[in-house]
Amino acid sequence: MTQSTRPTRSSRGDLPPGVGVVGLGAMGGPIARHLAGARVPTVVVDLDPAAVAAAVAVGATAVHEAAAVAEAAGTVIVVVATDDQLREVLTGRRGVYSAARPGSVVLLSSSALPETCRELAAAAPPGVSVLDAALTGGVRAAAAGELTLLVGGDAEALDAVRPVLTPWTSAVHLLGDVGAGQVGKTVNNLVHWAQISALGQALELGRRLGGDVPRLRAALQDSPTDSRTLREMHEMRFTWFEKDIANAERMAAGTGVELTMTQTALAFMRTFDIAAARRLLDGDDPGLYSRV
Repeated sequence: MTQSTRPTRSSRGDLPPGVGVVGLGAMGGPIARHLAGARVPTVVVDLDPAAVAAAVAVGATAVHEAAAVAEAAGTVIVVVATDDQLREVLTGRRGVYSAARPGSVVLLSSSALPETCRELAAAAPPGVSVLDAALTGGVRAAAAGELTLLVGGDAEALDAVRPVLTPWTSAVHLLGDVGAGQVGKTVNNLVHWAQISALGQALELGRRLGGDVPRLRAALQDSPTDSRTLREMHEMRFTWFEKDIANAERMAAGTGVELTMTQTALAFMRTFDIAAARRLLDGDDPGLYSRV
């Protein structure tokens, strides 16, 4: 779908045209490719020449620093690995904030702590809006252009960038102020890893008790325990659980909530991989618990 790049006018000012993507990893790379494939003017930067080349091959334009992305694009999507990298990309000497123009919108689409997002939103130059735009759905959804975006921040800024979200998202939810998107993602991730752990242990118990796992799984899909995780577990990549759980525990500190599920899920996921999951779902001995 071709997207309009006309400046969007609102009380917050005009949104300059073009989109930039900083970070072309497992999530940022597909985002850039979907944007460029939809003929949205797209500029990209990454330390990996192969990732840059893949984006350029479908129509993106490469630049050499984050500041150049902000000079060329009014919407800047940042997808880097850590909170410290997020700070450096935005506030460094030649970071996004050094060149961002009034009316621009910066999307923080890295996995980060809510306080980091609020800190960086407060540091933004005058006239620049910052959205905490957490990604959910995983690498398969990124590849398909069907990510769900959980957003915290200004509703007008989100409305301004909606046309350039269409090529790479299937749903966008505004959850509150900056930081709310990361809270939403953490809630989602806790449920995700807890579900995988519960399903893995329950189905393995069923197998050891003589049950036929493929038949059990089909039956569960017609029961109140049905879920997308149950249906798609064999297609998933069990990555990032360590970081997701560590972030959840750090965010929970001082709230009075006891996240007993996190240690259970962490211990289980350290013994479970996609090969074991597929063997289990096929009804074979997955070798679970042998590494505990």
